[in-house]
Amino acid sequence: MVNIMENIRTLIEKKDFARLNEVLQEVDIMTIVSLLEELREEDKIEEMGLIFRLLEKGKSMEVFDQLSFPFQKVLIDSLADEKVNEIISEMAPDDRARVLDELPARVAKKLLNALDKEEREKTADLLGYSPETAGRIMNPEYTRLRENETAAEGLEKVKKVADEREIIYTIYVTDEERKLRGVLSLRELLRAAPDTKISEIMHEDVISVSTDTDQEEVARLLQERDLIAVPVVDSENRLVGIVTFDDAMDIIEEETTEDIFQTAGLIPRQESDRSERLISGPLFHSWKVRLPFLVITMIGGLLAGAVIDTFEASLQAVTALAVFIPVIMDMGGNIGTQSSTIFTRALVLGQIDTRRFLKHLAREVWVGSSMGFLLGLIVFAITTLWQGLVQLGLVVSLALFLTLTLATALGFIVPYVLYKFGMDQAAGSVPFITTIKDISGLLIYFILANQFLGYLM
Repeated sequence: MVNIMENIRTLIEKKDFARLNEVLQEVDIMTIVSLLEELREEDKIEEMGLIFRLLEKGKSMEVFDQLSFPFQKVLIDSLADEKVNEIISEMAPDDRARVLDELPARVAKKLLNALDKEEREKTADLLGYSPETAGRIMNPEYTRLRENETAAEGLEKVKKVADEREIIYTIYVTDEERKLRGVLSLRELLRAAPDTKISEIMHEDVISVSTDTDQEEVARLLQERDLIAVPVVDSENRLVGIVTFDDAMDIIEEETTEDIFQTAGLIPRQESDRSERLISGPLFHSWKVRLPFLVITMIGGLLAGAVIDTFEASLQAVTALAVFIPVIMDMGGNIGTQSSTIFTRALVLGQIDTRRFLKHLAREVWVGSSMGFLLGLIVFAITTLWQGLVQLGLVVSLALFLTLTLATALGFIVPYVLYKFGMDQAAGSVPFITTIKDISGLLIYFILANQFLGYLM
């Protein structure tokens, strides 16, 4: 493959387009995708557009389907209007709507207007639904039969639309008003006697979603129920489209990647391609995204230092107090990070219902306080035996218990608040958790020390 890539690059440099065209028709899809990705990384947008324009129509669409949506946007920007119109017109309506969503409104409108009337109406209908809902991502082209038709009539219909439909193995059944009544498989249709009514072989307990169902919920339903597709109905239970398994996997991948990058503090929720700018964009942009949170951490460290300075007399009177500061600080930081990671992962996997956040928070605080209690008992025994002072063991154990309880609460509360405000989660979560936990943990520690060891100071 390396030799093929080098050969293509050489032909581009020599501007031997005739030979390049021949080579591209012989190369497999994934090799072309890899080459386009390399050219994009090298910022050779013109060369990337040139290669794509030389591909024959069918192959170019297969390559385009393999690209991510941000990459598709870049590629569209590099192509002439005629080629772009060709690509957009050949796409399935749901994929077309998602691509147009990524483009500037002026460009999207221009491409939409270039479509024929039927395709334009299908796409416009999808764009009319709220973003990130089943209505927005569904494919309005599906295989449908009426319940009063016979198996023979149904099979004839399926044959006529087989080349035009993405899914023909699952067939949906409606009444005359297009209201969803049932579902059956192509195998069941083939095995049925020709004069059997569709209503007699269909399954009435069909799983469906509404047009306003969140796309993540739809994707996880397909994944959990192991379905090829799920029908989408409107408010009157009329069948308006389907969401297929491959679309669901794309959604899960996008949402998971987005949330993971948020947790790393790399992109805001609204911009799926921000991570690329942080990797290859201007230095100032990286500063703008990351420095504010680092400044928060720095200020937090200075404030924590101020707390220690305030209780300097306590440290001078009982020097052993300094020995246990790292334990309080590090344990709180570790459990806070654990909680934050657990929250983010559960949110990504759909295991946290944000509408019942307080219930999830209460459980996490219970877990944190129980671990704090057990670790407090252990550190009480170690401190007392090591320093020979029961009161000091009590101070360290109580401070550890309270700090761990607080840190687990912060591990859920901080990312939840940032998530609600659409802000970066862990670039924000870790600095905020660390700052609040360090300052409060030290205050708790020294206040307890003054209460229990005041007679030594």
